[in-house]
Amino acid sequence: MYRFILAMFSIVIVVLGSGTVPAQDYPNKPIRIVTAAAGGGGDFTTRIVAKGVSDGVGWPIVVENRAGGLLAIETVAKAPPDGYILLVDSLGFLIGPLLQKTFYDPVTDFTPVALATSSPNILVVHPSLGVKSVKELIALAKARPGQLNYGSTGGGGISQLTGELFKSMAGVNIVHVPYKAAAQALTDVISGQVQLMFAATGPAVAHIESGRLRALAVTSGRPSALLPGLPTVAASGLPGYEAASMFGIFAPAKTPEPIVRRLNQEIVRALNRPDVKDRFLSAGIETVGGSPEEFAGKIKSEIAKWDKVIKEASIKVD
Repeated sequence: MYRFILAMFSIVIVVLGSGTVPAQDYPNKPIRIVTAAAGGGGDFTTRIVAKGVSDGVGWPIVVENRAGGLLAIETVAKAPPDGYILLVDSLGFLIGPLLQKTFYDPVTDFTPVALATSSPNILVVHPSLGVKSVKELIALAKARPGQLNYGSTGGGGISQLTGELFKSMAGVNIVHVPYKAAAQALTDVISGQVQLMFAATGPAVAHIESGRLRALAVTSGRPSALLPGLPTVAASGLPGYEAASMFGIFAPAKTPEPIVRRLNQEIVRALNRPDVKDRFLSAGIETVGGSPEEFAGKIKSEIAKWDKVIKEASIKVD
């Protein structure tokens, strides 16, 4: 009897030590997902994912908006790691500490749960530029160093980073022209005042279809379902080139692994639902999913890539 009791006690210790117990009755109260202000990309992503998960398994999920992304980050960074509070944030969450001193570290202060969405940019040019491919654009830029320019929102945003990555990998001198808003930059490309831009898919597609802009390539690593038939930059002369906006879901650091996996399982299940995919695609966004480990690897590779670009281009945020 003594040996039996000792054996059972050992099993209990192993189970407790493995971290499986915390997920057995999870969740038993509403889950809060915190993101930036209402109306932005984070809010849009959060609400679709929250509804998808809630509809799928009935979990009560509350979306909380914080005015300013840093408030959302701080709220989750300081929260208990129990799986009841999550953060949805963009690529800016990862590159913020590369541009200026911040109070958080995206790797050590958070646990990756799932990469929710990805949205590539489109390399567009004014038709009068006369180029019809990435190779032709690179050749023209090398023949006319410092004479071509590209528009972006500046401030270390994805449109500027995408352009600087292109310049670095292609070995060309194209002048960066920053704007306060992406719409202003796109307007100047359409008018011919600026020759090219790495534009967001949603606003650019209508102008491409009308012939006011010419699309050369998509910036994602693989062809995009958003733009069938359009080649990638990587396949058009710059192997290894990849840049995209993204939104990921994070938990506080030290959130138990079984809970992270449970969250990931239900979030990925929701992202794979046809109605969820269609909702995102209609807004020019693709769902991703994948495991927490894959997301963690993506985070590290993105930080390394953009840290190099930021340093080489001396990008600073005032």
